[in-house]
Amino acid sequence: MIKKTLYFGNPAYLSLRLGQMVIKLPEVEHNDTIPERMKRQNEVTKPIEDIGVVVLDNRRITITQGLIETLLENNCAVITCNSRSMPDGLMLPLCGNTVQSERFRDQIDASLPLKKQLWQQTIKAKIRNQATVLAACTGKEVKNMRRWEEDVKSGDTDNLEGRAAAYYWKTIFAGFSEITDFTRDRDGIPPNNMLNYGYAILRAIVARALVSSGMLPTLGIHHHNRYNAYCLADDIMEPYRPYIDELVFTMIAESDGHVPELTRETKAKLLSIPTMEVVVGGRHSPLMIAVSQTTASLYRCFCGEIRRISYPER
Repeated sequence: MIKKTLYFGNPAYLSLRLGQMVIKLPEVEHNDTIPERMKRQNEVTKPIEDIGVVVLDNRRITITQGLIETLLENNCAVITCNSRSMPDGLMLPLCGNTVQSERFRDQIDASLPLKKQLWQQTIKAKIRNQATVLAACTGKEVKNMRRWEEDVKSGDTDNLEGRAAAYYWKTIFAGFSEITDFTRDRDGIPPNNMLNYGYAILRAIVARALVSSGMLPTLGIHHHNRYNAYCLADDIMEPYRPYIDELVFTMIAESDGHVPELTRETKAKLLSIPTMEVVVGGRHSPLMIAVSQTTASLYRCFCGEIRRISYPER
């Protein structure tokens, strides 16, 4: 079952009652002229088991410890946002699988050659999806990227990921007159902010799936920044990034080539990422389900059952 993503951009009281998230509005709660019966009628409840991601984007949100505990018990990812309304924190359960210690051991014991082969698969899938998205967005075939995909070696020792990315970002938004000489930079000009927001949602989905599959999202197959708690999530999300890029491109195209402000309406479209349709192994499924298939296959690679990760095909 596809889990729901809940976004809270206004002040709210979030609590737990009988396995349900209870949502109350402060302006209603604090208004003594409103009868208690009417206050209860203004409550909204959501079953915890239906929730996959919660985004908290207001400094006046109050959430109870009991609700946080139950959300984490149900493997929900809780994202917090900063004063600029950009995601800056992620909370995940410490225990997401019944045989977690065994799976940790298989992950930790994975050999360097295996991790290099898995990174090769990851980059080939990423460049393949970038090429397909670029062709769809520009209407032109990109033979150079198809060639780079085929030439990726174990561990991507020639850094074809970087070469492909330089061409990809120079080209994908070139048709919009408002966007000139675009460079992908976390702190760069729009639509970098839209990409950042979409990637943050994607990262939470991947990290959640890794925990559910019994793996440590900190121990990457390639990324290894000592200050990064989600290196493996950053690795595994790479082939999924082009789906976010295409969504952002479509949103700009629908705005007649103007980059939309990061408003509540824009965020609502980006929060549809978990339900985006992707193809894994020839089968269509929502992105959140596909990511779970990917992380499950990753563990099977770690324990020696299979040799290939199940990545999406754009």
